[in-house]
Amino acid sequence: MPQHDGQKKFPGSLNSAMIDGPEGTAAQEYANHFGQPGYTDITKAYITQNYAGYSDENQESWQTLFDRQMGYLDAMASSVYLSGARSIKLVREHIPYLEGPRSINNYLAKLTGWQSRAVPGYLPAKAFFACLARREFPTTIVIRPKESLDYLPEPDIFHDVFGHVPLHADPVFADFLQTYGKAAATTEDAYHVERLARLFWFTVEFGLIREGGKVKLYGSGLISSPGESRHALDSPQVDRRPFDLETVCNTSFEIDHYQPILYVLESFEQLRDSMNQYAQRILNTQPARA
Repeated sequence: MPQHDGQKKFPGSLNSAMIDGPEGTAAQEYANHFGQPGYTDITKAYITQNYAGYSDENQESWQTLFDRQMGYLDAMASSVYLSGARSIKLVREHIPYLEGPRSINNYLAKLTGWQSRAVPGYLPAKAFFACLARREFPTTIVIRPKESLDYLPEPDIFHDVFGHVPLHADPVFADFLQTYGKAAATTEDAYHVERLARLFWFTVEFGLIREGGKVKLYGSGLISSPGESRHALDSPQVDRRPFDLETVCNTSFEIDHYQPILYVLESFEQLRDSMNQYAQRILNTQPARA
């Protein structure tokens, strides 16, 4: 997973006041030290979604992105993703609430027990995995400005909620992601850490799935990107390979251009079962702790 030092900023007119106050600074500092002595409570890396801080431009960015993507995704996204988006009441009218009666968390709690937790930015890998192991997804609360609607090198709430969270409403995917988090949080073996990063990239971020004989989108990097989603399905330059966990874990990737290699699942059960087997291998190779 990518690292973040708390200093990186988004381009354009981002409403950074949402994350730049004392609460955000303290949470990012805690996350950066998570796992060290005295830094073992991952909930201290979470912040409040100060919803009143969103500007009219922020809301317009959400609406524009929602309109541009959802019309396309109705035919091109996994039915599991689309069902999840409906289940958590994802709408174009406003940036999602993370807390309260109208929140996505209110619906997720009843479906799979997953929750989206507001964070000030990128979390280091150890902190990120600890969240997943608890069925909690670190969610960036800022949103890209109008100048950067097509591409942003860092996550924002559109990528994190629109792209990721609908799948958290599916019990099979929800179990896979928690198992992934537990395995990744357990191992300190560089070999497994690298392989797990590749698995996350080619599934959670850039995964494809075959449904009804057609290849559909489910990875958040595809779901939330107008350009990347169309390239993934339409470009003759993309090598779409059948999913095999060992092959995926041995495939390197680059982050600064459209992806030339993608992997196609036959079902989310395939992903869950493969992850369960891999997690057991990791657990069996961990040294005993006193």
